[in-house]
Amino acid sequence: MNEAVRRVEADANRSADTHLHVFPLPADWGIDLYLKDESVHPTGSLKHRLARSLFLYALCNGWIGPGTTIIEASSGSTAVSEAYFARLLGLPFVAVMPRSTSPEKIALIEFQGGRCHLVDDPGAIYDESRRLAAETGGHYLDQFTYAERATDWRGNNNIAESIFAQLAEERFPVPAWVVVGAGTGGTSATIGRYIRYRRFDTRLCVVDPENSAFFRGWLDDDPSAVGAGSRIEGIGRPRVEPSFLPSVVDCMISVPDAASIAAARWCTEITGRPVGGSTGTALWGALHQIAGMREAGLSGSVVTLLCDGGERYAATYYDDDWLAAQGIDIAPYLETLEAFGRTGVWAEPR
Repeated sequence: MNEAVRRVEADANRSADTHLHVFPLPADWGIDLYLKDESVHPTGSLKHRLARSLFLYALCNGWIGPGTTIIEASSGSTAVSEAYFARLLGLPFVAVMPRSTSPEKIALIEFQGGRCHLVDDPGAIYDESRRLAAETGGHYLDQFTYAERATDWRGNNNIAESIFAQLAEERFPVPAWVVVGAGTGGTSATIGRYIRYRRFDTRLCVVDPENSAFFRGWLDDDPSAVGAGSRIEGIGRPRVEPSFLPSVVDCMISVPDAASIAAARWCTEITGRPVGGSTGTALWGALHQIAGMREAGLSGSVVTLLCDGGERYAATYYDDDWLAAQGIDIAPYLETLEAFGRTGVWAEPR
C-alpha cells in the first residue's frame, strides 16, 4: 500500500498547476472572466483531480490491494483518468458506461489500458458496477458517492485553493461568482465549502444541462428528484447524486443543450482553445451572471472551468450532422452570444 500511495503522490508532484486564462471581454465593462483550464492535466480533464483523490481515498481505507480490479460507473472523462491511475498501479480497470458514450472517450479509456463495459440503460450503470465488483472481487470506486468526501475541501492544493491563489494579484482577487457544472457534485461541494471556510464574499452558481435531475432537486429541495440524464457528457445526471450538496449552492441555472453546444463552439472561436460541451454549459452560466452584474452596475470577476478539450467531441458537438440528428438548433443561442459580445445586452432566445 505504501508503494501505491507513493506512486499516486509522485504523479501529483510531477504535475504543474493548471492555467487560469483571461476570457476577452470589453475593458469598459469593469468585469473580468477567467477560465480555469483543467484540460492540461495528464489525462486531459478536470476529472484527473477526482481520480487521484478517489484512488488515495480507497488505498488509505484499505479497499484496494495488489491485483484488485477497479470498477467505475462513468460517462467518460472520469474513467479516462481512473484508467490512467489503475495502469500506474498495475491494476485492471473496467469502466461501466452508457452505450451512447462518444467513441473518442472510449478510445481514450482503452488507450490508458482500461476496458469498457457498455450498457443500454444509463440508469443501470450503478447496479452493473456493483455486480461486476462482486463478481471479480474488485473495488467499485463509486465517484458519485465518494467525490465530496475524497477531496480535502479545506485546501491541500484542491481546485478551490488553486483558483483563489491564482487570483491573488488580479484587480478583483475575490470573485463575485464561481460557476461550475455538476456531474458527481464533488467540484461544487469542494468549492462551496472552501468559500465558506475561508470566509470569501463569493457566491457559487451551479449550471445544469437540460433533463438532468440536479436542478429540479435543488429547486424543490428534493434529493429524490429524477431526470432523463444528459447529452452533455461529464455533467448532468438522471438522479441527484449523493456527493451533491445543495446547501453550499447559491444559485442554479438550467441550460438547454443547444446553448451549451453553441457556447462551446463560440468559446473555441473566441479563444482558439477547443472546448467540450460541459465548458459551454459553464460559460453560458458565467455570461448570464455577468449580464446580471452589468444590469446592476457592478464590477468584479467571475471564474468558471474549462473542463476538457473539444477534440473529444469531434463526432458529436462539433459535427453538424450529429446536431441535426439530435434535433438541436444552436443558431438562436449563437445569436445571443454574439450579440452579448457586441453590445453587452443579454437576450435569451424565445
